[in-house]
Amino acid sequence: MLKHAIIVAGGSGTRMGAPMPKQYLLLNDQPVLMHTLRKFAHAEPEVKLILVIPENDFDLWSELCEKHNFQIPHHLVAGGKSRFQSVRNGLKAIEGEEGLVAIHDGVRPFVNASVINESYTVAASQGSAVAVIALKDSVRKLLDDGKSVYQERQYFRLVQTPQTFQLAKIKKAFEITELHTFTDDATVYEHQGWQVTLIAGNPENIKLTTPEDLDYAAFLLSR
Repeated sequence: MLKHAIIVAGGSGTRMGAPMPKQYLLLNDQPVLMHTLRKFAHAEPEVKLILVIPENDFDLWSELCEKHNFQIPHHLVAGGKSRFQSVRNGLKAIEGEEGLVAIHDGVRPFVNASVINESYTVAASQGSAVAVIALKDSVRKLLDDGKSVYQERQYFRLVQTPQTFQLAKIKKAFEITELHTFTDDATVYEHQGWQVTLIAGNPENIKLTTPEDLDYAAFLLSR
């Protein structure tokens, strides 16, 4: 079954406080995005990679690829004003409706190959496969009156990417108008009335958002 991967990197990275968006910051002498693309290319050598970034960044990305001799094949697609629109643009760039597609945050370069592989396997049979991890800390729910109540953490999961789907289904899901309740691709899929299937992610698969995350990323690479 044909496999695609849409790597979404349209953020401005304001919380990182860096001179350029976080997806282009260097990690072990290469931009973060290159590490992410390489993970998918190595895990699934036949995967068709689609990179969604702001159209204004196309020249910068071309320069970075030349500078770092980055030769992994990928198709560049212009992002939209929101993550929903960026993913939809990526989906439109895929011809037909056959196969599977993994949707992954460009600034999650530490996803395990085993998670990528399992996401495609499970999505092929179940329709979807969303990577999640269990909580380690206790959880409390904030109430409107300023109080809080204890929640049993075994009933909750932290959602990561990749979020992988049968291509025909996720294309249909993204045909609707964007809603504020769409926090990720799974919620768009779920809006159609389809059940989301969860798979185990890996704890190191963090989303690089703050300067502290980059320090942790450097530590992970040093291992």
